[in-house]
Amino acid sequence: MKATKRCTSYCFILLAVFLSSKSIALELAPLWNTSAIPNYQASQEKEFTPASDILFIKNVQIPTLETFLPSKKSANGMAVLILPGGGYSGIAYDWEGTDYAKWFNSQGIAAFVLKYRMPQAQSVIMSYKAPIQDAQRAIRYIRFNAKKFNIDKNKVGVIGSSAGGHLASTLGTHQTSYYLAKDVIDNESTLPNFMMLIYPVISMKSSVTHKGSRNSLLGKSPSGKLISQFSNETRVTENTPPTFIIHSGNDKAVSVDNSILMYQALIKDKVKTTMHIFPEGGHGYGLGIDRKETPKWSTLALPWLKRLYHK
Repeated sequence: MKATKRCTSYCFILLAVFLSSKSIALELAPLWNTSAIPNYQASQEKEFTPASDILFIKNVQIPTLETFLPSKKSANGMAVLILPGGGYSGIAYDWEGTDYAKWFNSQGIAAFVLKYRMPQAQSVIMSYKAPIQDAQRAIRYIRFNAKKFNIDKNKVGVIGSSAGGHLASTLGTHQTSYYLAKDVIDNESTLPNFMMLIYPVISMKSSVTHKGSRNSLLGKSPSGKLISQFSNETRVTENTPPTFIIHSGNDKAVSVDNSILMYQALIKDKVKTTMHIFPEGGHGYGLGIDRKETPKWSTLALPWLKRLYHK
């Protein structure tokens, strides 16, 4: 009898955990039909997650988009596409992905975490195209399903950290599609309505860039044309969306010069921009809650987000 009660209690706990998780992450959807993934070739490579204190996913084969929605009563119509970092060699999926999504949900904002392909994966034909192809498809997918997700398709932004910040800034500054339309989803715009760049890689120029990210994205000997194409400080126009930037001056992985160059380019083209540079924090701190000296940037982001659409 006691064993039965223990089993019943245990099963109830498992069910409660399952239902609780389902109430947060509502959908895990493939971005493309497998036969329609652009820039793709079959390979024997397998996705895997090395042992770590964060969920770091390598060798992504099938890109997916995970949906996190606030309650309808809390929702304010805003949405954000989340692009975790990882040096274009993997994805810090929870640290700079699902952790962010939960915070956005707490502020009434729908969130979508993208598991995008890595440029040097054996299944990728042209390295630099794969991440931006997946990011463009993801924001189109979000907008196409705006009614389903209870959001306004004109209030869809992007946030990216580190190399994910480079991908986010690519999405916000490259206005041509990197793949041929597959279906009606691809009629939607790829330009985000706002950008949030967290200790981002921005430039591919050797004096500024994060070399690991550049090598993974463009290869070890990229052409000058390719370096220029993906140095996103050179791609800013008056159509670039309002931008929020966080960086630390003592970042030894990704130089703060990346953010400064981006800020200067945005201001030059009169794009509404807010930037916070902190003396300490280093690199890769996610929401900034793991160490005393890291910036707790969400407290700065919240009023900025509110000002975008609640004047």
